[in-house]
This record gives sequence, C-alpha cells and structure tokens, in this order.
Amino acid sequence: MSERADRLDLAAIDNFFDRARSRLTLEVPRSLTDPTVEGARGDLDLNPEVWLRAGVNATRPAAVLVPIIDRSEPTVLLTLRTAALASHAGQVAFPGGKIDPADESPVAAALREASEEIGLAPTLIEPIGYLDLYLTFSGFRILPTVARVKPDFTLVVNPQEVTEAFEVPLKFLMTPANHQRKTRDWNGFARDYYAIPYQNRYIWGITAGILRNLYERVYRE
Repeated sequence: MSERADRLDLAAIDNFFDRARSRLTLEVPRSLTDPTVEGARGDLDLNPEVWLRAGVNATRPAAVLVPIIDRSEPTVLLTLRTAALASHAGQVAFPGGKIDPADESPVAAALREASEEIGLAPTLIEPIGYLDLYLTFSGFRILPTVARVKPDFTLVVNPQEVTEAFEVPLKFLMTPANHQRKTRDWNGFARDYYAIPYQNRYIWGITAGILRNLYERVYRE
C-alpha cells in the first residue's frame, strides 16, 4: 500500500484484525534478550549514526500493550503518564513496563502492566502478535504486543502512574500523512523522531515510533 492518505480507506481499517493476524506472530524474538542478534528496530531507525556515536546500550527488556479497541471504527487506547514518573514523565504512552522474572512471556508482562496501570481486564484482551523489537535511547528493548480489545471495559487508572487514558481513531494513526518527522537535541546530539499530533494530544517519540512500525507491518506492501 502506498503512503497516500486517501488510500487508507475505512475498508482497510475494518480488515485490520485479519491483516494483523496474517502478518504478526507471538513468537518471541531472540533479540529481546540477546543484543548480538540483528533485526531490532526503534529509535535507531531514524538515527543510525547518532545511535552509534552516542554509544547507546539498550539492554533492559520491556513489553507494552498496543490495545486496538474493536469498535465499529477501531481506536487505539493510550495513556498519559503522570508528571512525577522517573522516565518519560507526562508523555503519551502505551500501557507497559519492564519484563519481570515472574512474567511467563512478554505478552504476560504487557497484560499485567495494562491491568496495573489502567485496570484493563485480561479477559477482554486477545493478543494477536508482536511488532518488531523497539530499542530506545533510554536503554530499553521494548517488545510491543498488538491486541484486540473488547469495547465493554471499565478502566480504573493508577494515579501514581497514569493521569488518564484516552482513545484515538486507528484510521488517523495509520494514515502516514499524519506521521511527522521532527528533530530535537538529546545529550548534545540532534536526533530525529516521529510525532503524531491529534487534537490536543501530542504523541511522539517511542509511542509514535511504535505506531509507525504498526503501520509498516500491517499496511505497507
């Protein structure tokens, strides 16, 4: 599929879950825990030279849930992190965090985090598959789990981690014309990143990068 906004019609969005199931799997990549295995994506995509010059060492395995709400017009459930958090404070994010030793899989970690952060019940979530492993300048190796979520949920946000949860239309997020490329200073380096502004929300950095990878894996031919 070309990167023209008018090509991503509602029919394509309606077929999202079928397309995702045909293109994604729940096979855990070896690169999640083995940095010597190639194939990871992430902040280095737009900044390969900066990544090497900065000597980034992304070693901490983490998992996030990419919750696609199965509405008549699907939406993506996102959170706004509190301003008091130690990392990525006040930013738009997916539910998620580091993978604990007790977690049976990255999926289990993502479901646990979603339950802890926003009270999303695991019984309403159908994991579909993993996106590409996403390495971050902050040192994480994030494995995003794309999932279908039944719309009859009631959320209870953890005020220590999340200010609020909100939904954004999947069609908007999967329209490449809405994917802006920006530049900012990071520890003395000029680094590029994706941003996807929506109404009064500013989705950028890791979250926007994962959404871009979702578009590439599910819609790009």
